[in-house]
Amino acid sequence: MGSTEGKRTALLVVHTGRPQALSSARFVVDRLAAAGVTVRVLSPEAAQLCCSAEEVPPGPDAAIGAEIVLVIGGDGTLLRAAEVARPAGVPLLGVNLGHIGFLAEAEPDDLAGTVDRVIAGQYDVERRMTIDVTVRQDGSVSAQTWALNEATVEKPARVGMLEVVTEVDGRPLSRWGCDGVIAATPTGSTAYAFSAGGPIVWPEVEAMLLVPICAHELFASPMVVSPSSTLAVEVIGSSQRGPASLPGMAAEPGPGRGEVTGAVLWCDGRRNIDLPPGSRVEVRRGERPVLLAILRRHGAGAGAGASFTDRLVVKFGLPVTGWRGRQETPAPGGAPAGRGAPGAEEASAADA
Repeated sequence: MGSTEGKRTALLVVHTGRPQALSSARFVVDRLAAAGVTVRVLSPEAAQLCCSAEEVPPGPDAAIGAEIVLVIGGDGTLLRAAEVARPAGVPLLGVNLGHIGFLAEAEPDDLAGTVDRVIAGQYDVERRMTIDVTVRQDGSVSAQTWALNEATVEKPARVGMLEVVTEVDGRPLSRWGCDGVIAATPTGSTAYAFSAGGPIVWPEVEAMLLVPICAHELFASPMVVSPSSTLAVEVIGSSQRGPASLPGMAAEPGPGRGEVTGAVLWCDGRRNIDLPPGSRVEVRRGERPVLLAILRRHGAGAGAGASFTDRLVVKFGLPVTGWRGRQETPAPGGAPAGRGAPGAEEASAADA
């Protein structure tokens, strides 16, 4: 665990636009401070938090020396926090105040218990695969970035169709007319890739996903490839459609029909790069993972610290009524073993 001069330190990243997040953050600061843990907050957030914490500028040095980054907000806030936690190699633990909150480990109704487990060191650290993204124009590298969830090559607003050629390990795969292409990690399989029809991949599976968005082709299925592969998307261009003018109305100024424009690269929905026609986007397994803190809990009930399967059931409200669990054979000379996994009774009761 990281420390500064022998003192335990935590960085707090907060969605300051939500009153509940502000009150929760102040509670966390007070509880950590009472346990002797030094708390840092990002300087742009300090004025709204109004708490006794050390202010640090946002950036790759903000989490250096901390043992954990606590995130109060939704998945978007956690993705923002990952930008400071990843270079420092510090684990993230999110308290979900968003909608789905797949990346968050805890819920606000057990905030005190979550903080107490952090203070007691009752958490494990999970390594989540990332992707490194390189943009080339005319053979030269024009930009480099990374993503935890996905890198998406998308058509700009108000265009007809994006034309791209996809590639796997140096060999062309297919040309697609589409709205875009997603290259995702297993962590990102429950995000944008899921909305585009991609498969859900358990986090411990090492793989990359290639998912077309609304492709107008016969062969346009989501694909799962090796984590050692290199994916590439070459931008042919987008067909620009100017809005048709109605009788008695002048046509809006702007590009006319048939003009070819480029695309836009988005990484985790946070960082974007313009892609002129002819641009090439290459995606590889990231050299540096993102670390997530996983709370230790007894049993396998749904909620914070539960298995990924249980998390899917809870987040999507999946029907599991009727499940009776594995029927175990009696031990020789003993009574029949218990039926089902720990938490089965709780799950059945929750579904009743």
